[in-house]
Amino acid sequence: MTFAKIGSGSYVIWGLLHLIAAFDEFQLGFTLPSGLVQGKINQGAWDLLFFALFAIVVAVRYNWKNDSLGYWLNLIVVSAADIGFIIFVLLPGHVDFFPGILGPVFWILGALFSTLGHRSGTNG
Repeated sequence: MTFAKIGSGSYVIWGLLHLIAAFDEFQLGFTLPSGLVQGKINQGAWDLLFFALFAIVVAVRYNWKNDSLGYWLNLIVVSAADIGFIIFVLLPGHVDFFPGILGPVFWILGALFSTLGHRSGTNG
């Protein structure tokens, strides 16, 4: 269960980082002229907000208890969110490597430790 709890905590931290990122993205969007670009930035912030909330809720409700459903939900959803970020934002250098790498670090920690917990097969 310790692995599952570390994985859960990592996903919660990932979610909190992304709540901050969503807020920052909303602030950026509202500085842009009204139009498609502003709308797409705000839509991205909205999506990021819900990725973050999803990850936190699943981590607290399911991953903490080493539940199999939570394992797969956060593994798939958080991975999809961060792979896109890495490919389209981090690697091209659109954000500074640090602190930009923090989200992917906590994604990998969440995936690693929840996988170790999931493989142990114990539920709480």
